[in-house]
Amino acid sequence: MPRTPSRSLDRLVEEQLSKWHSMKTERKREDVKPGPVITVSREAGSGGSEIARRLARDLGMDLIGAQIIQQIAEQADMSEKVIASLDEKDVTMRDLWLTSLFRTRHLWPDEYLHHLTRVIGTIGKQGNTIVVGRGANFILPPEETFHVRLIAPREIRISNVMRDSGADFETSERYVFKTDGDRSAFMRKHFHADWADPIHYDLVVNTGKLGVEGAVATIRQAFLSWKDRRQEE
Repeated sequence: MPRTPSRSLDRLVEEQLSKWHSMKTERKREDVKPGPVITVSREAGSGGSEIARRLARDLGMDLIGAQIIQQIAEQADMSEKVIASLDEKDVTMRDLWLTSLFRTRHLWPDEYLHHLTRVIGTIGKQGNTIVVGRGANFILPPEETFHVRLIAPREIRISNVMRDSGADFETSERYVFKTDGDRSAFMRKHFHADWADPIHYDLVVNTGKLGVEGAVATIRQAFLSWKDRRQEE
């Protein structure tokens, strides 16, 4: 599958940073609290990227994809820029949460996991964002985050990859198996968790049954109901 060039990712990150800095100034002036976050975990070929894009558009939220998160986590200077977009109080709250995360999950973070968790934690504190992949559902506090899992029967996912990439059946099948295997191994290695276990999610959606439009409508309604209930508590 094609990857976005590094320079393009850097530009997207810089644009997002500029927006966050503007939001920080506005929040200080108006004492506005950041909105909640949606995390999207997805099986390969289940339509996750398209569904996340449509949700972001419909809900007026920022969209942070797995490639952007990876790019930030792998560049120490970029990670520091992202972290600098938070107020000192938010940094402290985020670090307290991450310390608790490491302790309760018995994690021993290497340099990459250290950057990854700090970056995703920062994105979570900015709020009003949809975060796709990279274990965000294992990092961000459940009370502030709505966790979604997208699944579909394997034959449908292979068919979707064939349609979207123009690849043949065997190539698409290998892509689905390898991508799911890599993602599962990533979650086990870094978070000691089975990413397919539904207990980790607030909503699991079978896109093979609902399609993209049905999945978007279902997630949007569930998220808004969760958000209303959260505000009442």
